[in-house]
Amino acid sequence: EHGTHNPSVVGSSPTRPTHGQIQQGTERLVPHSALTRKDCATLGGMAQTSVRPVEALNIDDLALLLPDWRTHLRARNVAPSTVLSYLKVGANLIDYLRAQGMPTSATGIHREHLEAFLADLADRCAAATVAKHYRSLQQLFRWFTEDGEIPASPMERMRPPKVPEQPVDIFADDELARLLKACAGNTFENRRDTALLRFLLDTGMRAGELIGLQVSDIDQELSVAHVMGKGRRGRGVPYGMKTADALRRYLRFRAVHPATTIPALWLGKKGALSASGLAQLLERRALDAKVDNVHPHRFRHTFAHTWLANGGQEHDLMRLAGWQSPQMVGRYAASAGAERARDNFHKAALGDRL
Repeated sequence: EHGTHNPSVVGSSPTRPTHGQIQQGTERLVPHSALTRKDCATLGGMAQTSVRPVEALNIDDLALLLPDWRTHLRARNVAPSTVLSYLKVGANLIDYLRAQGMPTSATGIHREHLEAFLADLADRCAAATVAKHYRSLQQLFRWFTEDGEIPASPMERMRPPKVPEQPVDIFADDELARLLKACAGNTFENRRDTALLRFLLDTGMRAGELIGLQVSDIDQELSVAHVMGKGRRGRGVPYGMKTADALRRYLRFRAVHPATTIPALWLGKKGALSASGLAQLLERRALDAKVDNVHPHRFRHTFAHTWLANGGQEHDLMRLAGWQSPQMVGRYAASAGAERARDNFHKAALGDRL
């Protein structure tokens, strides 16, 4: 099926046509109108698909340009998850523009079309998701200008959507103690879950970083885990003595696991622990411990708060957490910023000195 391109499939042909119009075969796209809040939270919106009839597309139609953009991103060594996220946003934009009878060519899309898309998205998605779409579209239209498809980006004078600050609750010490107690025992799962929870608590790793760890990434001599973070930036993450002890106890059981030859550090019953497996594990332990809202991101916020509350430097926190911007410190520090401010006030005792 020559000339058929599906921007929502990461295997589409990157070849761009060389004539004014092209007949496109059956195409499967994300129905923007079907987006739910759950879909939006993951930039998904991919649960349902619609079949579009054969139609004539301009040479600069988004449906034909997205595969080329994918090739460009891969050539820049952009993380596969980021590439997929960008393509989903592009597919959502195409679906909306077509549903509204708006132009879908790079030269025909103007600021008002993009603002209408983002406003419609805001009616069904969280502000953070709208902002993520905005940033993805910025990258897309910047590439259009760099590749000579348009003289200037229609987003040049647009402003990013405001995202209200929503601090994430941090774990109380009692909650963490109950979670660890729920993992007490001498089974493979208990040893694994204890080590895994201590890793989350001690390092504040992202879920993807934790799941991506391999046995060879662990330096037991220095108690450092070498992780691959966002943007494919590697960093060394130290961990404490109790985490090291829990890890050694887990590795002894891992050595006799049927899947012990798999490189992945964390194993499930049938092989490497997956992201969904991690979510199920945390949900199960949360129920056992009677602790609500247990997820890796909350451990990350707790890690940042604990570091700052104990006098840790912000630039050191950035290095440990894998952040490039100081703004990320402020975002995560907001979780319990008022509590730290009160504690520092009482420590300073400015008025009590006189």
